[in-house]
Amino acid sequence: MKLLYRLPILLLLSSLALFTAAIAPASASSSQHFVRPAELEADIAFWRRIYTEVTTEGGLLHDPEELSVVYEALKFPSDIAPKARSARIDEAKKKYSRILDRLASGAEDLNQEELRVQALWPKGTRRSRYEQASEEVRFQLGQADRFREGLVRSGAWHDHIADTFEKMGLPRELAALPHVESSFNTYAYSKVGAAGMWQFMRSTGRRFLRIDAVVDERLDPYRSTQAAARFLEQNYIVLGSWPLALTAYNHGPGGMKRAQEQLGTSDITTIVRKYNSRSFGFASRNFYLAFLAALEIDQNPEKFFPGIRRNAPDSSRVLTMPQPVPASRLATVLDIDQEDLRRLNPALLNTVWKGARHVPRGYEFRVPSHIDLTTVMAKLSTAAPEPADVVLAGTQHRVQSGETLSTIATRYGVSQAQLAEANDLARPYRLRAGQVLALPEKSGRPAAVVAQTPKEVPPPPQVAKQPTPPTGVVGNERYVVRRGDTLGKIAKSHGLTEEQLMELNNIRNRQFIYEGQVLALAASARAKPPVEAEVPVATVAAVVEPPSEAEAVEPVSEREAEEIGPALVPGTQAASSADPSDYSVKDHNIIIVQAAETLGHYAEWLDVRASQLRQLNRISFATPVIVGRKVKLDFSKVSPDQFEARRAEYHRALQEAFFTEFRIQGTSEHVIKRGESVWVLAQQRYNIPIWLLRQYNPDLDLGSLQPGARLVIPLVQATGVTEPSA
Repeated sequence: MKLLYRLPILLLLSSLALFTAAIAPASASSSQHFVRPAELEADIAFWRRIYTEVTTEGGLLHDPEELSVVYEALKFPSDIAPKARSARIDEAKKKYSRILDRLASGAEDLNQEELRVQALWPKGTRRSRYEQASEEVRFQLGQADRFREGLVRSGAWHDHIADTFEKMGLPRELAALPHVESSFNTYAYSKVGAAGMWQFMRSTGRRFLRIDAVVDERLDPYRSTQAAARFLEQNYIVLGSWPLALTAYNHGPGGMKRAQEQLGTSDITTIVRKYNSRSFGFASRNFYLAFLAALEIDQNPEKFFPGIRRNAPDSSRVLTMPQPVPASRLATVLDIDQEDLRRLNPALLNTVWKGARHVPRGYEFRVPSHIDLTTVMAKLSTAAPEPADVVLAGTQHRVQSGETLSTIATRYGVSQAQLAEANDLARPYRLRAGQVLALPEKSGRPAAVVAQTPKEVPPPPQVAKQPTPPTGVVGNERYVVRRGDTLGKIAKSHGLTEEQLMELNNIRNRQFIYEGQVLALAASARAKPPVEAEVPVATVAAVVEPPSEAEAVEPVSEREAEEIGPALVPGTQAASSADPSDYSVKDHNIIIVQAAETLGHYAEWLDVRASQLRQLNRISFATPVIVGRKVKLDFSKVSPDQFEARRAEYHRALQEAFFTEFRIQGTSEHVIKRGESVWVLAQQRYNIPIWLLRQYNPDLDLGSLQPGARLVIPLVQATGVTEPSA
């Protein structure tokens, strides 16, 4: 498998580590990559206790910062009602809050229970610390029974995961991470939208996996393992430390990069103890510590769970689909119950198993080991193509702001129930802008035909327009692509043919242009490197306050833990973004310009005029802001938190829209030659957005590349999602 990122140093270190592992004890090889600082041993012991001693029928009342301070282990009857369980937890929390308040007051006439609690804390603890602790008494649900189940399940995948990571030059110990993420449950879903064994959020998963109305590869243990390896690999390149790379799996590489910069260190102990950020909550702070505890148990399960036996390794075989095939036909040809096939292929969604869609051409379909692949392939290859194959192409609709499932169903002449079933949607049918819906057939006619003659319906409610620059033209020679533009529309409005415009910009795929792309309109503009010009601001949801943390909820029962998510630390899932860019506000109201940003964007998010920002930064009119430049902002109308939230939402929407239409098929490498510009290479030769190139080269300064520098180029392929014609 071709690596996504260059890792010559990492590969050398990994090879050395493997050699060392062969002659050293397991504990020594583990510490090679995953340090266990003495200062954090008490925290690791806390999670070891949660994972091996306390089941989901109980939990620990503790301090969230000093995990060595455990006030009480609670145990509940198996038949206790959820409300009664929550009430007992709340009552116990109040009890210890009162005790801590007494300690904070400096009272000397302490009773026996108060003295016991005082002894849990280090000698000389300040009264202010007791006061803080009284407001932060926390309950952690036990996980021993769930961890044991995960150990049993892990047998099917553990060795494959470890081998995959080793082949990519990554530590084998990372194979223990699904214990923390999902208990090795391939079907795991969380309340916040993470899915699969590796708990990828949709936005992150789309960088590496196919996610659409037919397939969600987050649920495929093989594909998702490769994606997790790539994500962790990128984190390591950005951060240079496995403790931080692992924490970034939950908190995001951009967030951990900010932690490094804020504290001036990569030391995990310092970051766990001192990093202060609104988004760096309990789950993120404890992610690496929970992993170390899980790794210790995974490496010696008999010590903690005597008599435990892991499941046998998965022995299924891969049948690569020669053409789209209905699941029912596969079940017939293989003579296997469809439900059994479904268990082997969790990434295929309900639309396939219900017959609304086919297993796609080229899909790696898993079958039992006894199947004769040659015989089955011959039967499938000689069969006539299914008539529905034509129906499967070009039958999607991308949700626009303000649309509902009902208005979309009416537009295409299908029922809301049909549309919901085709996309495996459950009530209350919440849609998001940019989401792609598969269109079902209508009365036996292909949905593609229906899409060409939609019924007239009232337009959806209009979102308040945001102020945008009057034109996308930069001077007279270049044009910045707006949302909704097509190559034909741009060419026609500037007196060119599509072929001329494609030749001017070295575009090979006429369907592949993107918002913010700078197109040359004349030959004289081709040699000039594109700049970050004033482009219209994308319509994004107004963010008044930063989103609250999903991890704020503390599950008090196994049922609640399952509802919130499968992770063994509340709020734990893969980061919602693999974007390593820093969107935070620095000291003195300074930010670093990122790709696809302009002064117009900043003015929009700050509710001020762009001219005010130009004056504040002494930037003359028509002078663009350049990626990497420092810009000072005016926070007289909005707070820095509000600005950061709006900025992050813009990039999320921009990237979500891109990955709706395109997927990454692999990578190639480009060696920079003298005179070459990375901007020209990205937008004219390789036709990819700068922000994507930045994400695949997080360790390079794209503004000052020297000849001989090696760029990783993501290879982009259209997903086939197109807007139905009106």
